[in-house]
Amino acid sequence: MKEVIKQLTEAFGPSGYESQVTELISNMVKDYADEVSTDVLGNLIAVKKGKENGKTIMFSAHADEIGVVITHIDDKGFLRFANVGGVGIASLVGNRVRFGNGTIGVIYSEKGDWKELKLDKLYIDIGAETKEEANSKVRVGEFGIFHREFTDLGHRVVAKSMDDRVGCAVLIEAMKQIENPTNTLYFVFTSQEEVGLRGARTSAYTINPDLGIALDVTLTGDTPEAHRMEVSLGKGAAIKVKDSSMITHPKVKELLVQLAEDGNIPYQMEVLERGGTDAGAIHLTRDGIPSGTISIPCRYVHSPSEMVDMRDVQACVDLVLAVANHDLDTL
Repeated sequence: MKEVIKQLTEAFGPSGYESQVTELISNMVKDYADEVSTDVLGNLIAVKKGKENGKTIMFSAHADEIGVVITHIDDKGFLRFANVGGVGIASLVGNRVRFGNGTIGVIYSEKGDWKELKLDKLYIDIGAETKEEANSKVRVGEFGIFHREFTDLGHRVVAKSMDDRVGCAVLIEAMKQIENPTNTLYFVFTSQEEVGLRGARTSAYTINPDLGIALDVTLTGDTPEAHRMEVSLGKGAAIKVKDSSMITHPKVKELLVQLAEDGNIPYQMEVLERGGTDAGAIHLTRDGIPSGTISIPCRYVHSPSEMVDMRDVQACVDLVLAVANHDLDTL
């Protein structure tokens, strides 16, 4: 799975421009799906058909990543920018960004002052000497991503956009292992999650599943002086209790816990005080859809160096497989 994660995390896919990522995923899953399609909003939807009396389950992982958009270019060729999604300002200075055409730039602060970092005090240097030269490389309105390579640390791996390419990798691996499912399974690689759960909202409306499960990263409380939270790297899949976008349906939470215990899948309970996932949109679709989230513990979320533990990733794959093969009549 590490090679899949490497390919996905190093791809270019800011919110609204996910096509490079979804094309990669489409090529990875086409031999394991009965149908593969892309809808108007850019969601990639892969279907594994179940039996006639089976239910419909929607698994969702978002394909987009946080980034920047150019708002102004000055006479000396320096770029001003706005955030796309929840960009962590403290991690920006000295980091690099990459635009769709391959142009690389360095983010830095006015006067070299790191004490009061604000977006309007930061700029991007692409090596241009004039506005005209900068315009030949990057235009106002172009989107960029953070430029970082995938790094293998053994059990743990680091990359930009683990949020949520690692969730996509979990669903890809699960698709490869599922054969002749009882339930009809929709694997949706959604667009524009980072700017408002938009792709999940439209795709869930179309699919109208009996159960919705999001795969996404979550914060941890296991680093020095971290905010108190009972989620750690290496302790298994995180089963969400609540976040800012959703209180997990009690029966869905109980189902995920029971399946983890029955399958000897390591798990931990997650209460996320801020943030949300695609499940926040799915559960409010139509007249309501029972929904939950399987989370991959992740350090340094919304930075260019997000870290996950491959043992947790495998636990999440195992839990997805358990959900996919479950008889939903008992939900």
